[in-house]
Amino acid sequence: MPYSPSPLPAPADTAIAPADIRLVVTDMDGTLLDDDKRAPAGLWEVLEQLRERGVLFSPASGRQYATLAREFAPAAQGMVFIAENGTYVVRDGVEISSDPLDPAVVAEIVAAVRRLSAGRADVGAVVCGKKSAYVERTDPAFLAEVRRYYVENRIVDDVTAVDDDILKVALYDFGSAERTTAPALAAFAGTHQVVVSGEHWVDVMNRTADKGAAVRRLQRELGITPAQTMVFGDYLNDLQMMDTAEWSFAMANAHPEVIRRARHLAPSNNDDGVLRTIRRVLGLPA
Repeated sequence: MPYSPSPLPAPADTAIAPADIRLVVTDMDGTLLDDDKRAPAGLWEVLEQLRERGVLFSPASGRQYATLAREFAPAAQGMVFIAENGTYVVRDGVEISSDPLDPAVVAEIVAAVRRLSAGRADVGAVVCGKKSAYVERTDPAFLAEVRRYYVENRIVDDVTAVDDDILKVALYDFGSAERTTAPALAAFAGTHQVVVSGEHWVDVMNRTADKGAAVRRLQRELGITPAQTMVFGDYLNDLQMMDTAEWSFAMANAHPEVIRRARHLAPSNNDDGVLRTIRRVLGLPA
């Protein structure tokens, strides 16, 4: 059920009675990271404080597992990574869950993207497997965007012929993903999820896979309730995650739909909103 978001009932850095939080889940781009893709100052200190209190911290991102594991390498032990928009969940190198696409569906999505790019759209496909991301397009501008989010990436002749479990197909649109690429994939929306995950990105996944489903599975396995869960997000691929926690926060810079879905508002990603809110709600020292 959607909730009307509200700021916490005090200025952003005013102390409140600490909540009994056991799980903190945060999106990366536009949420934990600032607009220059930088992690907030004090991140490692907060992660250590959470570990000492027995609070599990989990990045939940459209990024691949290898990318997340590299970014959090100093604190990765015991951390649960919700990668590829919830289609691949890993802890200490061990798969907890995955939700691969049917290879025939992957081929259909890729064919649709090829048709789209043959027209006026400046779009390319990233076929996201457990072992690597695969692309056919080789121009430097496209590869620069791919490599920002996919550390493990390979250029291949045919992305539909790779030997890997495919978790999702991500499309990068140099224009507007919401206005151009997503509508062009409407035929898949009846059977699969077509999610706008950023200004330029659209992800196609199984209908059963999203960040919210991954968080709920984690809650069940660990015996953690929504009242003990805090989540942060900013874009449309974070919508389902907002429903998993009583402490759900849309960033001040979030998409309007995310703001409507969340219970609370956090300061923006450029104002260290995630860390400031964690410190305040859990009563951590600044």
